Amino acid sequence: MNSTSTTGVDVRWTLLVYRVPSEPSNNRVSVWRDLKRLGALYLQQCVCVVPAFPQCEQGIEAVCTKIESLGGTYNLFGVTEVSPEELDRLLAGFRALSTKEYAEIIEECQTKFVKEIEFERFRENYTYEEAEEIREDLEKIRRWCQRVEERDWFDAGLRSQVAEELSRCEHLLEEFEQEVYRRAGDDPSMAGQLPPPPVSAGD
Repeated sequence: MNSTSTTGVDVRWTLLVYRVPSEPSNNRVSVWRDLKRLGALYLQQCVCVVPAFPQCEQGIEAVCTKIESLGGTYNLFGVTEVSPEELDRLLAGFRALSTKEYAEIIEECQTKFVKEIEFERFRENYTYEEAEEIREDLEKIRRWCQRVEERDWFDAGLRSQVAEELSRCEHLLEEFEQEVYRRAGDDPSMAGQLPPPPVSAGD
């Protein structure tokens, strides 16, 4: 029987306990990064848990293979029953992980991305090259957001706010692209579809 939280969430879990040789230290870091990318919740050092969803199971299998290749060992446990209170604590832990990542994305949008456009406006650096660099920065944030959403299994509640920030960034970038076209004498209605920068004779 699966466990159900006081909020009605029904879920099974996979618990991983692992050991990796302390040297070289980058091996431990590599395993930690893989588990972080997977969205695992650490309960203590080298002990973590993920919901028993297919995508998580596949990721855990890959991590276990890596652990063995690094000379480590591991134990996997399927957990189907925990108290409602404990389950609520687990869900809160996963939501806190997602909340932290969403907050980092929001900060990236509100500070680095906005300031980058403001700085280029201040410099009047309205070039195709700069516009494309900023566009790529925004796409990186979008890809980052997609990865966070994929492991936000229990809805941390910040997706709409992140979407608003990304929309704001898109609007600011489109305005910048419009100015690039205006100064280049091209059609501003094509903003967002910048052509490749001219190739110099030496390229």
